[in-house]
Amino acid sequence: MLGRIRTIVLWILALAFIAITLNSNEPYLVRLRGTGHAALLIIGLAAPLLLVMSGRWRDGMAGRMLVLAWCIPVLALTATQFAFAWRKYETFQTAPDVARLLGRHFIVGYTSVDEAAALAGQGLIAGVYVTHHNVRGRTEAQLSADMARLQAERRAAGLPPLLVSADQEGGRVAHLSPTLPNMPGLATLADHPAARRAHDAYEMGRAQGQSLASAGITFNLAPVVDLRPRWTRNRFDFHTLIGQRAISNDPAVVGDIALSYVRGLEASGVQAAVKHFPGLGRVEADTHHFSAQLDTSAEVLEQSDWRPFRQVLDNSHAAMMVGHVMVDAIDRERPASHSKAVLEGLIRGRWNYQGVIITDDLVMGAIYGHDLCKAVVEALNGGADLLLVAYDGTQFHRVFGCAKQALAEGRLDLAALRRSDERLTHWLRRDEGPQAANVLTSSGPSPRTR
Repeated sequence: MLGRIRTIVLWILALAFIAITLNSNEPYLVRLRGTGHAALLIIGLAAPLLLVMSGRWRDGMAGRMLVLAWCIPVLALTATQFAFAWRKYETFQTAPDVARLLGRHFIVGYTSVDEAAALAGQGLIAGVYVTHHNVRGRTEAQLSADMARLQAERRAAGLPPLLVSADQEGGRVAHLSPTLPNMPGLATLADHPAARRAHDAYEMGRAQGQSLASAGITFNLAPVVDLRPRWTRNRFDFHTLIGQRAISNDPAVVGDIALSYVRGLEASGVQAAVKHFPGLGRVEADTHHFSAQLDTSAEVLEQSDWRPFRQVLDNSHAAMMVGHVMVDAIDRERPASHSKAVLEGLIRGRWNYQGVIITDDLVMGAIYGHDLCKAVVEALNGGADLLLVAYDGTQFHRVFGCAKQALAEGRLDLAALRRSDERLTHWLRRDEGPQAANVLTSSGPSPRTR
């Protein structure tokens, strides 16, 4: 009886190790990389040897099948590592003209400054995403030196400055802290009188912008302008936690605070991105892991959830982050991040917004767990300017391969890429000088990039 139980356990463990090694480069197992992969290799080599030494190979067909099953993890790990290395090799072998055509549309997380410098120097990316994974243990001066090195690579290659992005909202989401000081979330200003909250939000944005700029950060993926949801606890929301990040459930309050904060960032020379269109305040599923749908009518959304987006975009130079939520009233089949009906039909068409659109992280379950290549191609063809690959930057090689193959097969809309290039060029070259002091409390519009 004990022998049978031991055999069953060995089979369960073998199948588990096979599954893990076959998926060893997937985002969900990112924490296994490095020492974890080394441990998998050691176990994969030792387990079959121990089974043979214990006499399992002589236990007939069943014993031999078990030994062979334990040989698979080493083969699977080798295959996945080879596949990753090949994708990476193909990325760096990209022809210069193709690299610059496609690379201008990707912002990528990184673990190695050396690799980020290689990608930046070859024009394979438009920017990097800086977070606690790549600043852990580094001082502000060291971070600033890293970013200066990346910008030097760009200048040496005759390329535009690198977009250096971060998620430094303040409050719960401050991914560069404690390297940079964490500021309170904008929600702390919601109960202030209107004039005071506009002033305080501007000052908060200006101070945070100065802190970011001193470290070489040029693009802050903030503020959140999703309306606060009606629930206080959502068991289907594991990582977004929008109830703790949203400013208010009042569109006017959200818009006023967000606009002043954006103007403060811009006064310090840091770009902003309002997020997460079409809004997560009515969405219960966490797009980090699951598909999500928004079934509210467009008319209701225009009068509520979308008002803060339009207020900020109409009165600043902010970019717009589009999330992975399907808007049923416009497109029931695709998330907004790669829906042409949303990107081109609504945002570019009906709203006449001709600024920069960036997708939310493509390494999220709502996208990565489905047809990633389809999402990449549809986002580029549909009007998105920048595609974000943040949580697991190594997936960039897969994402870039999707775009590269689509280009070779004639499935990329070159006219759409040209229009996107024009928007990016205009956005990156515009004057980022300090705003006039009267933007502190002014409710009037400032010129928007068209």
